[in-house]
Amino acid sequence: MLISPDNIKDFNYEHDLGNPGEFPFTRGVYSTMYTSRLWTMRQYAGFGTAEESNRRYKYLLKQGQTGLSVAFDLPTQMGYDSNHPLAEGEVGKTGVAIDTLEDMEILFHGISLDKVSVSMTINSTAAILLAMYIAVAEKQGIHKSILAGTVQNDILKEYIARGTYIYPPAASIKIAVDIIEYCSKELPKWNTISVSGYHIREAGATAAQEIAFTLVNGMTYVQYAIERSNLNVDSFAPRLSFFFNVHNDFFEEIAKFRAARRIWARIMKNKFKARNPKSCMLRFHTQTAGSTLTAQEPNNNAIRVAFQALAAVLGGTQSLHTNSFDEALALPTEDSVKLALRTQQIIAYETRIPEVIDPLGGSYYLEFLTSKLEKEVNKYLEKIVAMGGTLAAIENGYFQKEIHRSAYQYQKAIENAKINVVGVNVFMTEKSTNKFPVLKVTSKILKKQIRRIEDIKRRRDSTKIKTLLNNLKRSAIDNLNLIDPILRCVKEYATIGEISDILREVYGKYKEKNIL
Repeated sequence: MLISPDNIKDFNYEHDLGNPGEFPFTRGVYSTMYTSRLWTMRQYAGFGTAEESNRRYKYLLKQGQTGLSVAFDLPTQMGYDSNHPLAEGEVGKTGVAIDTLEDMEILFHGISLDKVSVSMTINSTAAILLAMYIAVAEKQGIHKSILAGTVQNDILKEYIARGTYIYPPAASIKIAVDIIEYCSKELPKWNTISVSGYHIREAGATAAQEIAFTLVNGMTYVQYAIERSNLNVDSFAPRLSFFFNVHNDFFEEIAKFRAARRIWARIMKNKFKARNPKSCMLRFHTQTAGSTLTAQEPNNNAIRVAFQALAAVLGGTQSLHTNSFDEALALPTEDSVKLALRTQQIIAYETRIPEVIDPLGGSYYLEFLTSKLEKEVNKYLEKIVAMGGTLAAIENGYFQKEIHRSAYQYQKAIENAKINVVGVNVFMTEKSTNKFPVLKVTSKILKKQIRRIEDIKRRRDSTKIKTLLNNLKRSAIDNLNLIDPILRCVKEYATIGEISDILREVYGKYKEKNIL
């Protein structure tokens, strides 16, 4: 393939690119990009109990990490305490187990929350975990107004691709907007939502689908925030953020980030009439693609991650997580996560790439790809809007069907060797010679968490807890903002399960229709 000026005849610098830091932000959201400040190196971490995760965070910070990213276990994500029957076998496995404020206090013990930004990958129970985080900061003597970080809070992609939803979509969006409304007033430095394409791509979506489905979700949150809370778009849009995958197709991934910025800028300006340039900026975190990691010859994963990280940097990411090479087998060890962090640091400090702002801007091929993706994405957006928007597309299974089709086609392409995966379908070895330790989370975690919950329930004021939970229930029934009532509950050590159960009583539980 050879791309020449003939392939981009309609290209217009001012309209399609502009300068970095200027509308439509194709070349980056900041004028100086990494020449004045590097991206945040934010390794996603969390496992076992709060004590073990706290040690991992301190280790990563000591190794030069510049931001924290918290992974929570499935019971925490689904609003179940560690002693709930449905939690058995999952406590501390995919992330850290958090049941009460005491776990959160331990998680950040010795870490000053006014000196580090923290991202929390949490959705259905995002309001509860955010409240716990605020309470921990207050105990450290830190006012919530200076807290910097992100709560994922993107429930729509859970219905589309991931599945850790609790309540029906309308109730879930209501809670997500509660967070946006509360933080816009009380936590001005906090990113109120991280609209996530990462999980959509991990489920099998193409690059164009990842952008389209993510941006249409973002549009939905903006619309609900304006309508429900009567918020001016410029009062909250500057604190919206995004989260994207970075896959193996090197140039397509760079073009994907550029196209996403350009499309979002035009949506915010033209559809939502944003006047503040910051409202039009698509700021995003990137994580390398877990779905590309292989159990065969796992050392190869370190090389895949390096190229994916480079694509994220050349695409202008604001923060980055690099996967560890052993994650196809287990949670990462200290050694493997250090190598993953070093991958970012070598790009940042040895390659001199950050010294040039958008070095690939103007490449015939890259601009061709960016425009091509933009056209594909806009077709998807038009189709989804025509069918009634995001909620209608979820209910009729449109997103799920599209992703399943793309995932099937991708897998078949690997099986037919139309897509090469080194060590899997080309250059295979009969037996892996890679031998290294893997991290194991034992059943001791569950016993420890159950003892802690029982101890807290003995020590706390049960009568006060009951009153606060009843107040929360009334607030939910009356359609009030829930963050303050939840904050009062967590400060008295109500459990995540108790709070979630109250909301389950009010909103009910969502069951997906059989759409296949």
